[in-house]
Amino acid sequence: MSTPRFLKLPPGVRRTTIETSRGPFAALEALPGSGVPERRPALLVPGLTGSKEDFLGVLQTLAASGRRVVSIDMRGQYESIGPDDESAYTRAALGEDLTALLETLGPDPVHLVGHSFGGLVSREAVLADRVRPASLTLMSSGPSAVAGQAATKARSLRDFVPQLGMQAIWEIALEPDYAGRGLEQEIVAFIKARTLGNSEKGLACMANEILTAPDHVEDLAKHCADTSLRTLVLYGEDDDVWEPSAQAAMAERLNASRVVIPGAAHSPAWDAPETTATALISFWNQAENPCR
Repeated sequence: MSTPRFLKLPPGVRRTTIETSRGPFAALEALPGSGVPERRPALLVPGLTGSKEDFLGVLQTLAASGRRVVSIDMRGQYESIGPDDESAYTRAALGEDLTALLETLGPDPVHLVGHSFGGLVSREAVLADRVRPASLTLMSSGPSAVAGQAATKARSLRDFVPQLGMQAIWEIALEPDYAGRGLEQEIVAFIKARTLGNSEKGLACMANEILTAPDHVEDLAKHCADTSLRTLVLYGEDDDVWEPSAQAAMAERLNASRVVIPGAAHSPAWDAPETTATALISFWNQAENPCR
Protein backbone atom coordinates (compact mmCIF):
# COMPACT_ATOMS: atom_id res chain seq x y z
CA MET A 1 0.00 0.00 0.00
CA SER A 2 1.50 3.31 -1.07
CA THR A 3 1.89 6.07 1.48
CA PRO A 4 1.29 9.60 0.14
CA ARG A 5 3.73 12.35 1.10
CA PHE A 6 1.03 15.02 0.92
CA LEU A 7 -2.70 15.30 0.20
CA LYS A 8 -3.22 18.94 -0.80
CA LEU A 9 -4.12 19.13 -4.46
CA PRO A 10 -1.50 21.00 -6.53
CA PRO A 11 -2.63 23.88 -8.78
CA GLY A 12 -4.46 22.60 -11.83
CA VAL A 13 -5.51 19.33 -10.16
CA ARG A 14 -9.11 18.70 -9.11
CA ARG A 15 -11.30 15.90 -7.83
CA THR A 16 -13.95 14.76 -10.28
CA THR A 17 -16.04 11.83 -11.44
CA ILE A 18 -15.62 10.26 -14.87
CA GLU A 19 -18.93 8.97 -16.20
CA THR A 20 -18.59 5.99 -18.56
CA SER A 21 -20.75 3.34 -20.19
CA ARG A 22 -19.79 1.06 -17.27
CA GLY A 23 -20.61 3.54 -14.55
CA PRO A 24 -18.86 6.37 -12.68
CA PHE A 25 -15.23 6.36 -11.51
CA ALA A 26 -13.77 8.69 -8.90
CA ALA A 27 -10.79 10.53 -10.34
CA LEU A 28 -8.17 13.22 -10.02
CA GLU A 29 -7.86 15.33 -13.14
CA ALA A 30 -4.92 17.57 -14.01
CA LEU A 31 -4.84 20.08 -16.85
CA PRO A 32 -2.03 22.25 -18.25
CA GLY A 33 -1.64 25.71 -16.80
CA SER A 34 -3.30 27.17 -19.90
CA GLY A 35 -6.24 24.84 -19.43
CA VAL A 36 -5.89 23.77 -23.06
CA PRO A 37 -4.39 20.29 -23.66
CA GLU A 38 -2.20 20.22 -26.77
CA ARG A 39 -1.02 16.63 -26.53
CA ARG A 40 -2.73 13.29 -26.06
CA PRO A 41 -4.32 12.57 -22.67
CA ALA A 42 -3.20 9.96 -20.14
CA LEU A 43 -5.00 7.54 -17.84
CA LEU A 44 -3.22 6.35 -14.68
CA VAL A 45 -4.41 3.15 -12.96
CA PRO A 46 -3.44 2.27 -9.35
CA GLY A 47 -2.53 -1.06 -7.80
CA LEU A 48 -4.45 -3.50 -5.60
CA THR A 49 -4.55 -1.53 -2.33
CA GLY A 50 -3.95 1.84 -3.94
CA SER A 51 -6.05 4.69 -5.22
CA LYS A 52 -5.97 7.70 -7.52
CA GLU A 53 -3.89 9.52 -4.89
CA ASP A 54 -0.96 7.22 -5.67
CA PHE A 55 -0.18 9.58 -8.56
CA LEU A 56 -0.72 12.87 -6.74
CA GLY A 57 3.00 13.61 -6.73
CA VAL A 58 3.30 13.49 -10.54
CA LEU A 59 -0.01 14.82 -11.85
CA GLN A 60 0.92 18.50 -12.07
CA THR A 61 4.23 17.80 -13.81
CA LEU A 62 2.63 15.41 -16.29
CA ALA A 63 -0.13 17.88 -17.12
CA ALA A 64 2.43 20.65 -17.62
CA SER A 65 3.66 18.73 -20.67
CA GLY A 66 0.44 19.82 -22.39
CA ARG A 67 -1.89 16.97 -21.46
CA ARG A 68 -5.08 16.16 -19.65
CA VAL A 69 -4.03 13.54 -17.09
CA VAL A 70 -6.53 11.47 -15.12
CA SER A 71 -5.88 9.04 -12.28
CA ILE A 72 -8.71 6.85 -11.06
CA ASP A 73 -9.95 4.57 -8.33
CA MET A 74 -10.80 1.30 -10.03
CA ARG A 75 -14.20 -0.25 -9.43
CA GLY A 76 -14.60 -0.98 -5.71
CA GLN A 77 -11.51 1.02 -4.71
CA TYR A 78 -11.80 3.87 -2.20
CA GLU A 79 -14.29 6.34 -3.77
CA SER A 80 -15.40 4.36 -6.84
CA ILE A 81 -18.60 2.40 -6.28
CA GLY A 82 -18.33 -1.37 -6.60
CA PRO A 83 -21.00 -4.09 -6.49
CA ASP A 84 -21.06 -7.07 -4.14
CA ASP A 85 -20.42 -9.38 -7.09
CA GLU A 86 -17.19 -11.31 -7.56
CA SER A 87 -17.47 -11.26 -11.36
CA ALA A 88 -17.02 -7.46 -11.34
CA TYR A 89 -13.46 -7.77 -10.02
CA THR A 90 -11.78 -10.18 -12.41
CA ARG A 91 -8.86 -8.85 -14.41
CA ALA A 92 -10.99 -9.09 -17.56
CA ALA A 93 -13.94 -7.19 -16.05
CA LEU A 94 -11.70 -4.46 -14.68
CA GLY A 95 -10.02 -4.31 -18.08
CA GLU A 96 -13.44 -3.64 -19.62
CA ASP A 97 -13.77 -0.71 -17.22
CA LEU A 98 -10.50 0.70 -18.55
CA THR A 99 -11.74 0.27 -22.11
CA ALA A 100 -14.80 2.34 -21.21
CA LEU A 101 -12.57 4.99 -19.62
CA LEU A 102 -10.31 5.12 -22.69
CA GLU A 103 -13.40 5.61 -24.85
CA THR A 104 -14.66 8.40 -22.59
CA LEU A 105 -11.33 10.22 -22.44
CA GLY A 106 -10.93 10.07 -26.24
CA PRO A 107 -11.47 10.60 -29.13
CA ASP A 108 -7.69 10.95 -29.36
CA PRO A 109 -5.80 7.80 -28.29
CA VAL A 110 -4.97 7.87 -24.58
CA HIS A 111 -1.65 6.93 -22.94
CA LEU A 112 -2.37 4.10 -20.49
CA VAL A 113 -0.28 3.63 -17.33
CA GLY A 114 -0.92 0.71 -14.98
CA HIS A 115 0.82 0.50 -11.60
CA SER A 116 1.33 -2.95 -10.02
CA PHE A 117 -2.00 -4.85 -10.22
CA GLY A 118 -3.19 -1.97 -12.40
CA GLY A 119 -0.57 -3.07 -14.91
CA LEU A 120 -2.10 -6.55 -15.10
CA VAL A 121 -5.52 -4.97 -15.61
CA SER A 122 -4.16 -2.59 -18.26
CA ARG A 123 -2.70 -5.59 -20.08
CA GLU A 124 -6.19 -7.12 -20.19
CA ALA A 125 -7.62 -3.93 -21.69
CA VAL A 126 -4.94 -3.83 -24.37
CA LEU A 127 -5.31 -7.50 -25.31
CA ALA A 128 -9.09 -7.10 -25.61
CA ASP A 129 -8.25 -4.65 -28.44
CA ARG A 130 -11.54 -2.77 -28.41
CA VAL A 131 -9.84 0.60 -27.91
CA ARG A 132 -6.18 1.06 -28.73
CA PRO A 133 -4.25 3.37 -26.42
CA ALA A 134 -1.57 5.79 -27.57
CA SER A 135 0.97 3.82 -25.53
CA LEU A 136 1.16 1.37 -22.63
CA THR A 137 3.31 1.75 -19.52
CA LEU A 138 3.66 -1.10 -17.04
CA MET A 139 4.85 0.56 -13.85
CA SER A 140 6.20 -1.71 -11.11
CA SER A 141 4.18 -4.56 -12.60
CA GLY A 142 5.25 -8.08 -13.47
CA PRO A 143 4.70 -10.76 -16.09
CA SER A 144 2.36 -12.90 -13.97
CA ALA A 145 1.23 -13.57 -10.40
CA VAL A 146 3.13 -12.20 -7.43
CA ALA A 147 5.32 -14.49 -5.34
CA GLY A 148 7.19 -14.42 -2.03
CA GLN A 149 6.22 -11.81 0.56
CA ALA A 150 3.91 -10.03 -1.87
CA ALA A 151 1.98 -13.27 -2.35
CA THR A 152 1.79 -13.79 1.41
CA LYS A 153 0.22 -10.34 1.83
CA ALA A 154 -2.21 -10.93 -1.03
CA ARG A 155 -3.26 -14.29 0.43
CA SER A 156 -3.89 -12.59 3.76
CA LEU A 157 -6.25 -10.13 2.08
CA ARG A 158 -7.99 -12.86 0.12
CA ASP A 159 -8.45 -15.16 3.11
CA PHE A 160 -8.94 -12.82 6.06
CA VAL A 161 -10.96 -9.91 4.66
CA PRO A 162 -14.10 -12.07 4.22
CA GLN A 163 -13.63 -13.54 7.70
CA LEU A 164 -12.69 -10.48 9.74
CA GLY A 165 -13.67 -7.43 7.70
CA MET A 166 -11.47 -4.43 6.95
CA GLN A 167 -12.37 -2.60 10.16
CA ALA A 168 -10.88 -5.38 12.28
CA ILE A 169 -7.86 -5.76 10.00
CA TRP A 170 -7.26 -2.02 10.25
CA GLU A 171 -7.46 -2.01 14.03
CA ILE A 172 -5.43 -5.19 14.58
CA ALA A 173 -2.72 -4.98 11.95
CA LEU A 174 -2.61 -1.78 9.95
CA GLU A 175 -3.29 1.07 12.38
CA PRO A 176 -0.50 0.10 14.83
CA ASP A 177 1.96 -0.13 11.94
CA TYR A 178 1.10 3.28 10.51
CA ALA A 179 0.98 4.89 13.95
CA GLY A 180 4.47 3.55 14.65
CA ARG A 181 5.92 5.23 11.56
CA GLY A 182 5.42 8.71 12.91
CA LEU A 183 3.22 9.80 10.00
CA GLU A 184 1.17 12.97 10.16
CA GLN A 185 -2.36 12.42 11.45
CA GLU A 186 -3.80 13.70 8.18
CA ILE A 187 -1.95 10.98 6.25
CA VAL A 188 -3.01 8.23 8.66
CA ALA A 189 -6.62 9.44 8.52
CA PHE A 190 -6.52 9.28 4.72
CA ILE A 191 -5.04 5.77 4.69
CA LYS A 192 -7.75 4.65 7.10
CA ALA A 193 -10.50 6.18 4.97
CA ARG A 194 -9.06 4.57 1.84
CA THR A 195 -8.66 1.19 3.54
CA LEU A 196 -12.20 1.15 4.89
CA GLY A 197 -13.61 2.66 1.69
CA ASN A 198 -12.62 -0.37 -0.37
CA SER A 199 -15.27 -2.91 -1.27
CA GLU A 200 -14.39 -5.89 0.92
CA LYS A 201 -15.67 -8.29 -1.72
CA GLY A 202 -13.70 -6.43 -4.38
CA LEU A 203 -10.48 -6.37 -2.36
CA ALA A 204 -10.61 -10.10 -1.66
CA CYS A 205 -11.39 -10.91 -5.28
CA MET A 206 -8.67 -8.65 -6.66
CA ALA A 207 -6.19 -10.21 -4.24
CA ASN A 208 -7.06 -13.59 -5.72
CA GLU A 209 -6.61 -12.15 -9.21
CA ILE A 210 -3.08 -10.95 -8.47
CA LEU A 211 -2.30 -14.40 -7.03
CA THR A 212 -3.52 -16.29 -10.08
CA ALA A 213 -2.51 -14.04 -13.00
CA PRO A 214 -1.02 -16.12 -15.85
CA ASP A 215 1.93 -15.08 -17.96
CA HIS A 216 0.50 -13.35 -21.04
CA VAL A 217 3.71 -11.57 -22.02
CA GLU A 218 4.05 -13.41 -25.33
CA ASP A 219 0.46 -12.52 -26.24
CA LEU A 220 1.11 -8.90 -25.37
CA ALA A 221 4.38 -8.87 -27.30
CA LYS A 222 2.64 -10.17 -30.42
CA HIS A 223 -0.18 -7.66 -30.04
CA CYS A 224 2.25 -4.77 -29.63
CA ALA A 225 4.23 -5.89 -32.68
CA ASP A 226 1.08 -6.30 -34.78
CA THR A 227 -0.37 -2.93 -33.78
CA SER A 228 2.89 -0.95 -33.37
CA LEU A 229 1.90 -0.13 -29.79
CA ARG A 230 4.80 1.47 -27.96
CA THR A 231 5.36 -0.05 -24.51
CA LEU A 232 7.41 1.06 -21.51
CA VAL A 233 8.40 -1.02 -18.48
CA LEU A 234 9.23 1.33 -15.60
CA TYR A 235 10.13 0.28 -12.07
CA GLY A 236 12.15 1.23 -9.02
CA GLU A 237 15.58 -0.27 -8.58
CA ASP A 238 14.51 -1.56 -5.14
CA ASP A 239 11.06 -2.89 -6.06
CA ASP A 240 10.02 -5.49 -3.49
CA VAL A 241 6.83 -6.83 -5.12
CA TRP A 242 8.04 -8.10 -8.48
CA GLU A 243 11.79 -8.64 -8.70
CA PRO A 244 13.52 -5.98 -10.81
CA SER A 245 15.20 -8.79 -12.76
CA ALA A 246 11.78 -10.23 -13.65
CA GLN A 247 10.59 -6.84 -14.88
CA ALA A 248 13.78 -6.40 -16.91
CA ALA A 249 13.23 -9.80 -18.51
CA MET A 250 9.62 -8.87 -19.25
CA ALA A 251 10.76 -5.68 -20.99
CA GLU A 252 13.12 -7.70 -23.16
CA ARG A 253 10.40 -10.20 -24.07
CA LEU A 254 8.10 -7.31 -24.99
CA ASN A 255 10.81 -5.49 -26.94
CA ALA A 256 9.74 -2.56 -24.77
CA SER A 257 11.54 0.53 -23.59
CA ARG A 258 12.78 0.19 -20.02
CA VAL A 259 13.44 2.77 -17.30
CA VAL A 260 14.80 1.92 -13.86
CA ILE A 261 14.14 4.66 -11.30
CA PRO A 262 17.09 5.12 -8.89
CA GLY A 263 16.26 5.25 -5.21
CA ALA A 264 12.69 4.04 -5.75
CA ALA A 265 10.95 0.90 -4.54
CA HIS A 266 7.44 -0.21 -5.53
CA SER A 267 5.91 3.29 -5.71
CA PRO A 268 8.18 5.36 -7.98
CA ALA A 269 5.52 8.03 -8.43
CA TRP A 270 5.97 8.85 -4.73
CA ASP A 271 9.56 7.69 -4.18
CA ALA A 272 10.98 9.73 -7.08
CA PRO A 273 8.15 11.79 -8.61
CA GLU A 274 10.17 14.14 -10.81
CA THR A 275 12.32 11.36 -12.27
CA THR A 276 9.24 9.24 -12.88
CA ALA A 277 7.27 12.07 -14.47
CA THR A 278 10.19 13.01 -16.71
CA ALA A 279 10.51 9.41 -17.90
CA LEU A 280 6.80 9.18 -18.69
CA ILE A 281 6.74 12.49 -20.56
CA SER A 282 9.77 11.52 -22.63
CA PHE A 283 8.22 8.16 -23.53
CA TRP A 284 4.85 9.70 -24.37
CA ASN A 285 6.46 12.30 -26.62
CA GLN A 286 8.38 9.57 -28.45
CA ALA A 287 5.22 7.51 -28.86
CA GLU A 288 3.44 10.50 -30.39
CA ASN A 289 6.38 11.35 -32.68
CA PRO A 290 7.96 7.97 -33.50
CA CYS A 291 10.07 9.33 -36.37
CA ARG A 292 11.94 11.83 -34.20
